[in-house]
Amino acid sequence: MAGLFSGSPKHEAPEPLEGPVVATIIGGTIVWFALFLVQLPFYGWFDDHGHTWWLWTCLAGGGLGFIGIWYVRGRDAALKRAAEAPEPDRSPAPSAD
Repeated sequence: MAGLFSGSPKHEAPEPLEGPVVATIIGGTIVWFALFLVQLPFYGWFDDHGHTWWLWTCLAGGGLGFIGIWYVRGRDAALKRAAEAPEPDRSPAPSAD
């Protein structure tokens, strides 16, 4: 079992997937809040059966989704700024001689 994690990987890691990340996070956040709101009228049933954690999980998912929206919007803006920035000069610096 010790040899299971030793050595280098046998293949290259795949490139990260890119896509409409902001829209995906917004959609997921909406789904979490919608699930919370749909379950809220049944709070008594959930409480009677010991399942109130279902509601709080949905609320936490929506709350964390807001953090995710803030994060991916900042990341997306940074990537756009980096793509628009001019390429730095990579020529070797002149010697001081």
